[in-house]
Amino acid sequence: MTASPRTKDEIAAAIAADIPRGSFVNLGIGQPTLVADHLAADSGVVLHTENGMLNMGPAALGDEIDPDLTNAGKIPVTELPGASYFHHADSFAMMRGGHLDVCVLGAFQVSVGGDLANWHTGAPGAIPAVGGAMDLAIGAKQVFVMMTLLAKDGTAKLVQECTYPLTGVGCVTRVYTDVATFDVGPDGAAVRDLHGITLDELRVAVGLELTEAA
Repeated sequence: MTASPRTKDEIAAAIAADIPRGSFVNLGIGQPTLVADHLAADSGVVLHTENGMLNMGPAALGDEIDPDLTNAGKIPVTELPGASYFHHADSFAMMRGGHLDVCVLGAFQVSVGGDLANWHTGAPGAIPAVGGAMDLAIGAKQVFVMMTLLAKDGTAKLVQECTYPLTGVGCVTRVYTDVATFDVGPDGAAVRDLHGITLDELRVAVGLELTEAA
């Protein structure tokens, strides 16, 4: 157990380390885009972006910035050798056709069974943001979620059942947060590691039955 919760970059580095070599991966808008900056140069991981690019590199800085070369979140990115570009429809065909090994998404809520809610809180006046999340959640072979454990109001984002509109049912396999990593699925939530919190404190924080991953 580390002495303090993980930073966003530390969570992103943990996710990058867990992505199998040679995987085709989509990184969702927001915090998940940080994962690109932590992939080893020899990982063989090919990043896909839904606006039509394969083999995307890390974020572009300084003279590297090309305003016409961005990821789906409109953040300037670099391209790696062999990068290719294609129509938006072809990109979604890749997503829906099961060609992605992993996608990394943010979330408002994830249930212990792996249900995902990440496009709308249901609050009056809230602006929904579906994007390609539904296609990714169902199309990717594995779905990793990157989020803080607690929302701004102190409520847990890992829940027994999602109360927000669902993006996908039973689609999430692993959840990475600032204080713990969880495997989720039909058998419930199992804790893989802890950061700045004890298992008993974590159980109190989320109000859930949690087991330890084997």
